[in-house]
Amino acid sequence: MSLPSSVGEWVRQQAPAGVSLTAMLIARARAEESDREDALFRDPLAGGFLDAAGLPDGLDRVNDFGGPNFVLRTRYFDDQLLDAAEAGCRQVVLLAAGLDTRAFRLPWPDGTRLFELDLPELLSFKERVIAESEAAPACERAVVRADLRDDWSVPLLDAGFQPNEPTAWLAEGLLMFLRPEDNDRLLARIGSLSPPGSRLALEHVNRAFHQSPDMRAVHRRFALIQASWYATVEDPRAWLAGHGWRARVQPGEDLARRLGRPVPRVYDPEHLGSGRIWLVSAQRATD
Repeated sequence: MSLPSSVGEWVRQQAPAGVSLTAMLIARARAEESDREDALFRDPLAGGFLDAAGLPDGLDRVNDFGGPNFVLRTRYFDDQLLDAAEAGCRQVVLLAAGLDTRAFRLPWPDGTRLFELDLPELLSFKERVIAESEAAPACERAVVRADLRDDWSVPLLDAGFQPNEPTAWLAEGLLMFLRPEDNDRLLARIGSLSPPGSRLALEHVNRAFHQSPDMRAVHRRFALIQASWYATVEDPRAWLAGHGWRARVQPGEDLARRLGRPVPRVYDPEHLGSGRIWLVSAQRATD
């Protein structure tokens, strides 16, 4: 999918800035995956974001290392969110939604309401591209402009979120960009809005992965767009238990094998040693 050149140039002038540019990397990985005959998912909107904004010089190389993770984690979180919806979570909240298109491309159960939270400038860019595509969401969709370092619960509630209903939350590609204290506040706020039956899916990394030689090159390129990593976690199960969640960790190498893909370097313990990307699913504890 491509935009008319005049619209593309108009949108290009207001492309996302700073950390939001990382969303373009994810969109590129989704677009490339969608072109495969054996694609793990199809995202017909991803190409439109790239046509409208492209990638800054030097950032495309990040996908050489991280691209397989972007693809595999997308499918993993797709499955987690759909499982949660089928289990009764008819509210879905995407934190730092970026250029996520799950509202459009996943087969949501009837009655699902999906909330996308992110910075105003990124969501404005996203909405312009989606409007030009004339795509229709597969569920009720609300766009919530908010900074996750502030009290984002107010605009979420104003958008129609019901705090007494089980909710599926997703924090994909987010937590490492926040400071540890901001992550704890984020989880506390999620917890205050999550009754029994709620689910949480997230991605994080440990210190060894953050400091790995492969990531040094990635960090240098992220520094060009002021998108530094600040947080790591060594034991995600214990961390989440402290916030009232029972968590399971999906080893990346097992996920790749289950989905019929080679184990990429970004998940390979033989390459990374003790470095880990944590793909986590959790349920709200009731005791």
